[in-house]
Amino acid sequence: MVSKPASPVTRELNSSTQGRVFDPADLERVTRGFIAARTEAKIVDDKGRKVIDTAAYDFLRDNRDTPDTVNPHLWRHATLNAHHGLFEVANGVWQVRGYDISNITFIRGDKGWVVIDPLTSDFTARASLELINKHVGERPVTGVIYTHSHADHFGGVLGVTTRADVDAGKCAVIAPEGFLYEAIAENVIAGPAMGRRATYQFGPLLPASPEGHVDCGLGNSVPTAAPSLVAPTHDITHTGQEMIVDGVRIVFQMTPETEAPAEMNFFFPDFGWLCMAENCSHTMHNLVPIRGAQVRNALSWSKYINESIELFGADTKILFTSHNWPRWGSEDVREFLILQRDLYRWIHDQTMRCANQGMTPLEIAQHLKMPDEFLANEHTRGFYGDLVHNSKAVYQRYLSWYDGNPANLNKLQPTDAGKRYVELAGGMDALLAAAQKSFDAGDYRWVAELVNHAVFADPTNIKARELQADTLEQLGYQAESSTFRNAYLMGAQELRNGPPPPVELGARARGMTRAMTIGQVFDTLAVRLMQEQVGGLTTTVNWNFVDMAGTADQSWILALSNRTLVSTQGRHSDAADATIHIKRETLLDVITQSTTFIHEMTEGTITVDGDAGALLNIFGNLEKFVTGFAIVEP
Repeated sequence: MVSKPASPVTRELNSSTQGRVFDPADLERVTRGFIAARTEAKIVDDKGRKVIDTAAYDFLRDNRDTPDTVNPHLWRHATLNAHHGLFEVANGVWQVRGYDISNITFIRGDKGWVVIDPLTSDFTARASLELINKHVGERPVTGVIYTHSHADHFGGVLGVTTRADVDAGKCAVIAPEGFLYEAIAENVIAGPAMGRRATYQFGPLLPASPEGHVDCGLGNSVPTAAPSLVAPTHDITHTGQEMIVDGVRIVFQMTPETEAPAEMNFFFPDFGWLCMAENCSHTMHNLVPIRGAQVRNALSWSKYINESIELFGADTKILFTSHNWPRWGSEDVREFLILQRDLYRWIHDQTMRCANQGMTPLEIAQHLKMPDEFLANEHTRGFYGDLVHNSKAVYQRYLSWYDGNPANLNKLQPTDAGKRYVELAGGMDALLAAAQKSFDAGDYRWVAELVNHAVFADPTNIKARELQADTLEQLGYQAESSTFRNAYLMGAQELRNGPPPPVELGARARGMTRAMTIGQVFDTLAVRLMQEQVGGLTTTVNWNFVDMAGTADQSWILALSNRTLVSTQGRHSDAADATIHIKRETLLDVITQSTTFIHEMTEGTITVDGDAGALLNIFGNLEKFVTGFAIVEP
């Protein structure tokens, strides 16, 4: 990517000191308890491929002045997130930060480590475990707690434990009720689309530099390795539920539909430690991420933080979270929680106040401005979430995407609209000439909207692509939100260089597929059905999972009906075209393309009663999803 410098308008905006607020205590917080960092900058996978490289972000650590290509508040936040290593939070609590977008926390139990949120990747989690074992003392992992259902909080579980140890009861895996369902729904069923969009939110394909990637808001950067998943052995089902994990007493608070559909906070009553999961961070969070996800419940989010204050606030001495850095001292913790609570309540209430006055999402986003109470504190500023899309998320939760104007019910697709706007402007040259004047005046939001029509009307027009790239780049340089910056700069990069080459996505889901239920496996297959190829076909296949005898999962029906796949648990159909006798693991091997039905039937690990060709009606008509689809062009 050939980056352009900041424009005069952007330079002036980013050099202004008006409204700058930096909390000097945050530098002390982020360095407090530092023990050691990794001596190797790179963490690599089993094939030697880079997973994370802290040295790529050394430009954040050399004490240079804020570059004019980065919003000064985001630059300050990025320099704090760039601190990495092993930190002692309290006697008995350590965190490893800076080797993943999330934190991994280690609690000293009677016999081993209780691990909270084992990061995104097995390789970053394993490196973190090695770091604490080296400097604090080697101990086995006796428990793993997933705070919630996002991949950066469970994806590295096999870096700290093994399936064998979990199955043998040597390591408990604890999660909030509904965790497995939500983890699969987000990361597998919606995985291909969400994964592609996540490249815009997190910017992993941007070069690390003051003109490129500087931060992810919640942490420095995202590892490139695929996540794994081990299903929980213990579910937390209600607030006030207590567990003793390796001698450590924990009281849980359920917080569903907050930052994740399945999430929980928890308190260590014998020590005064409070883990707020990802319900609090040193930034305004997303009420819907730009990668896509279920809209979060801002009202419940605020109320659950208030409940945390009521349940645990008086006894809390230290607060730590799944991202960024901890807070120490009862008064500081309480002030932090109150501001976080009020932030999400304010966004919720004021958005709906405007909606009930008849404002549309675009009008609300333009109208609402962050009040001084939140702008005066760094942890309530939008380094990750942004008020522009958070207000739209609140509107969407209550009133859907539709703004009430019938003109927006069934709009033209961008390509058709683009051609007509270009014609209306008097042709491509006239449109681009007008757009260039607006660009020179620094009216970048208008240029982005105008030239988007030109690019979708004719994606081969180099002048249009270059002007749109230049425009998105300046918007990225100005953005306080890391996600907005990454999205703008990714758009600019792809307009200049094209999208990444398509890659099949089966491998990325492989680590999570192993933890899926049979029902979830069949649901993911149904999303891949090419309906245009199965018109008029009906097929019914019985499944007998021979390694699950005596359970509800032993018998299943998978039926092709009216261009859909319908699965039924607990029985077989007398009218089935075939009955498949198979092990669960063998089915998962086929789904993840480690083997094929034909090979396994030849080997005798699968037997079929009836018409084996019935499988072809189903498995021969499944889409192979690839990444790399276009976003900023048709």
